[in-house]
Amino acid sequence: MRAAVVALGCGLALQVAPALDSPRATAAAIEDVPFEGSWSATGRRQTLPTETGHAAAITSLSGAIVLKNAGGLGAGFQAEAIGFDDGGKGSGRAVWTDSRGDRVFSTLSGEALQQGRRVTGTITGGTGRYAGVTGEYELTWQYAVADESDVVHGRSSDLRGRIRRPEGSR
Repeated sequence: MRAAVVALGCGLALQVAPALDSPRATAAAIEDVPFEGSWSATGRRQTLPTETGHAAAITSLSGAIVLKNAGGLGAGFQAEAIGFDDGGKGSGRAVWTDSRGDRVFSTLSGEALQQGRRVTGTITGGTGRYAGVTGEYELTWQYAVADESDVVHGRSSDLRGRIRRPEGSR
């Protein structure tokens, strides 16, 4: 039985093989596809003092994500993220938009947004060619530089994850 590779249009590709239990090989078994890349972002942070001595912060970031899959194909997205951090665990949401306007949505969680902190993302769905996708990713925030006006710059070069499409989706 031979597998076919289906391009998702974002540079990610899924390997599709005919379903073993189907008498008509119209259903497809979808495998997880690993990806890796980098995320660079700039934005603003608004802080508020707390009783713990740690500031609570709302951060809004936007920037470029460049992904590649195991086949070496690249993909670019404009990414936006909003997060809340009170000096401990942080949470947020992200949306990645490709050049055609199709989007990938995710939730974010992890340690406080600063140098060397781990962030995990759960891919919760998408629009257009990403409708029905799920998956997960993680990254280490390499640096966060803030100036007096609360402008923030950051980068991650170790973005890694997996994406899945539901059986029978386009």
